[in-house]
Amino acid sequence: MSSRLKTRGIVPRKSLGQNFLTDDATARRIVDAAEIGREDLAFEIGPGLGALTVHLARRAGWVVAIELDRALIPNLQRELAGLGNVAIIQGDALEADFAILAHEAEQAFGRSFAAIRFVANLPYYITSAAIRHILECGLRSTAIVLTVQTEVAERVVAHPPDMSLLAVSVQFYGKPELLFKIPPQQFYPQPGVESAVLRIRPHAHPFKVNAQAFFRVVKAGFSQPRKQLRNTLAAGLGTSKAQAEEILLASGIEPDRRAETLGIVEWIGLTNFIMSNKFIS
Repeated sequence: MSSRLKTRGIVPRKSLGQNFLTDDATARRIVDAAEIGREDLAFEIGPGLGALTVHLARRAGWVVAIELDRALIPNLQRELAGLGNVAIIQGDALEADFAILAHEAEQAFGRSFAAIRFVANLPYYITSAAIRHILECGLRSTAIVLTVQTEVAERVVAHPPDMSLLAVSVQFYGKPELLFKIPPQQFYPQPGVESAVLRIRPHAHPFKVNAQAFFRVVKAGFSQPRKQLRNTLAAGLGTSKAQAEEILLASGIEPDRRAETLGIVEWIGLTNFIMSNKFIS
């Protein structure tokens, strides 16, 4: 693999967290997990050498592949030359306006898409930011399939009493599943950690809560790891411990609990109580 990449002038860039998937069976399995149909739009973040892109193009109506590394674009264009339903975009997916790109894709496709799917082999260092950007982009996607570090995937799918800010943030928008793991040997260069494929199915109906207030409350709760909620909420929301305790008890939450023990429904109830009583604006 190393010599083949060198003949193409491709050198994996550690600064971009590049670890290229080399196992075609695993690539097909990842694309299978996205359940893409011929009337669907597939966004791919970080196509790299096109291992997933080829399979996406064979399944989807249209593929928008966003690659940050300009040096990889010529190779992608060669690999995908025979496929007329792929738009390769050089740019930062964290800054991409997916809604505009979806509109442009509809114009190229000639009609509306039945569903929108996201697929990505994410560099580990942008995992959290990329997940948040996808989930908050304003598009009603049907499935988000991501290859991430196993440790991150396990944090995302956690339940109380092992929740984290990342788990709450993802589960607020959708239901995550850890589908399968991928050993380091299936990437080049080999990463030092195991990977896992994570699928997130966005909720059909959003929770009835102010999202901005929800995340403010959740961030306050997780602001001081392993401390009791009466302390973290008081500090994070700028109120007294006595008032924080009163808020928690009125919301049906014991003040000595810790943030990692609360589920999504409890955070929503807490936020709605705080908003309805104007403890924050």
